[in-house]
Amino acid sequence: MVKLVINGEERRFDGDQDTPLLWVLRDHLGLTGTKFGCGIGQCGSCTVHLNGTPVRSCQFPVAGTAGAELTTIEGLSPDGSHPVQMAWVEEQVPQCGYCQSGQIMAAAALLAEDPEPSDEAIDAAMSRNVCRCGTYVAIRRAIHRAAEIQVQMRSSDDAGGGDR
Repeated sequence: MVKLVINGEERRFDGDQDTPLLWVLRDHLGLTGTKFGCGIGQCGSCTVHLNGTPVRSCQFPVAGTAGAELTTIEGLSPDGSHPVQMAWVEEQVPQCGYCQSGQIMAAAALLAEDPEPSDEAIDAAMSRNVCRCGTYVAIRRAIHRAAEIQVQMRSSDDAGGGDR
């Protein structure tokens, strides 16, 4: 049995420990926001965070998650208030939308590491996530917008932080 901490909640999986994390999330735990794309770790649709680092869940065995904190698209922000999610809506990024949960998770990891990324940094960080609709320009624009939203949120927190 593998004990998992997913989106802050302890869960258990009592199956083959070599099972890819993607299938545990989707088929056993009902977290279907993480998508199956290529199955070989190339497209990024299955991206989740493992201790804050983006990983391809289609290629990551569930046994490797023991003791780690996992975040899926469902746990990024239940109400859509994460800066990346807000920017994705504002910038109208999705077309078909299939790859978007993986794109959002990759972008959130980038901004956690680099709060003001350059175009080059965005391109490098997002280069492993494929969008068949070709929304790459909108994705880059949304990541810059998310960075702005983060700054605004921090400023709001700082302005009211002394009273708490």
